[in-house]
Amino acid sequence: MALSLGQKAGWGLADLGVVVFVMIKQLLIVAYLTSFLGIPVGLAGLVTTVVLVFDIVTDPLIGYLSDRTNSRFGRRAPWMFAGVLVMVAGILGLFSAPVQAALAAKLTWVVSAFVLATVGFTMIAIPYGAQAGEITHDPRERSAMTGWRMGFATVGILVGGAVIPGLASQFGYPRAALYVSPLIIGAVWLSLWATRKAPRVAEPVRAGFGAAYRLVFGNRTFVVLALFYGVMTLAVALITAGLPFAAAYLVTDGGDTLLSGAVGALGVLSVLFAAFFVGSILSQVMWVLLSHRLGKLGALVLGLTAYAVLLYGLAQALPSMNVSLIAGLFVIAGVTNGAYQQIPWAMYPDLMDVTRRKSGVAIEGAFSAVWLLGQKLANALAPAVLGVILSKAGWQETTGGIAPQTDAALAALQMSITLIPAGILLVAVAGLVMVYRPMAVQERV
Repeated sequence: MALSLGQKAGWGLADLGVVVFVMIKQLLIVAYLTSFLGIPVGLAGLVTTVVLVFDIVTDPLIGYLSDRTNSRFGRRAPWMFAGVLVMVAGILGLFSAPVQAALAAKLTWVVSAFVLATVGFTMIAIPYGAQAGEITHDPRERSAMTGWRMGFATVGILVGGAVIPGLASQFGYPRAALYVSPLIIGAVWLSLWATRKAPRVAEPVRAGFGAAYRLVFGNRTFVVLALFYGVMTLAVALITAGLPFAAAYLVTDGGDTLLSGAVGALGVLSVLFAAFFVGSILSQVMWVLLSHRLGKLGALVLGLTAYAVLLYGLAQALPSMNVSLIAGLFVIAGVTNGAYQQIPWAMYPDLMDVTRRKSGVAIEGAFSAVWLLGQKLANALAPAVLGVILSKAGWQETTGGIAPQTDAALAALQMSITLIPAGILLVAVAGLVMVYRPMAVQERV
């Protein structure tokens, strides 16, 4: 049975709430710890990485339990319904850390709240990813669903990357988090309501934990795709973690560009994310059409290659006093990032179908857990990598938002968000072409 437009769009809506937290942990947490709580950048990166590694440990368990859940609402909805409440409670706690407390007390507070938020995130993200393999088996329909998902995800990027920092500059981080909490909860709950009549697997899986994951890892084509998705994510996460620093130190308003008024009202970071939002929204239909014309893999390789070229151009433009120029590059960055956002998420459910056809077992939750493993590992490594790079270059922490930095520290920051991620993306492109493509052809996906 074909999905209705409302079901496709409704399924995608949940990612708006999910991505707000993704942006918090990728974009805001290291800068928040370093620039507002006065925690040294190397320690801030390490703390973030430790929490996110813990998050990875919970993934297989949540995936397994969601496959075995038995309820009148299906296997996934109860986890998502409760998970968003847990996640929001953690976010509110995270941004309410006592600024004047001792370092050990601040770290304990932040780690506890961050762990709570990541557990809630896992309770949403893994069942949500599993739904893509349940509610339709049509590859073209999955591309359309993922287009909707990434359109809403782009709104989440705007909220996490621009709205929260903008609100925080006026009201502080605790109130900013409180103001966006209803949006996060509403997106997930409305998605569950919109898809309540969509096809789903009602019966819980009887396979044991080990048996389920042996089936997942037996699908070598899926494992390879998940691995290279993790590589792509490392590049994007490194950019995202460094952007608050770049907006503060590498992009300044010369006062004579088209966007000077917007910068004065919103700040550089919010303007850049608004530009990124425009590019990403404009790209969603384009990447769906290119996936149909070039194939999903061909469109993804094109997008990642263009992304790397864009990052090289950005490296030449920074540092800059021309906010309009950098914002224009961020529009293009949003377009190229759209390929990374959208296409892999339309590819991996097709590989779930391979295992289901061969084994007759529906273990979408276990597949979703392994799929997110690479993404979460990359997101966990990126803050630590950025922290090490900046710490080695002599970066100075502060509680006042801005501190004087050396030329060497600024050069390290510039490399961290441009040329290093560009190189990582090209490694992913090479792997997709030389390793993944022959395996996918053999599996006929």
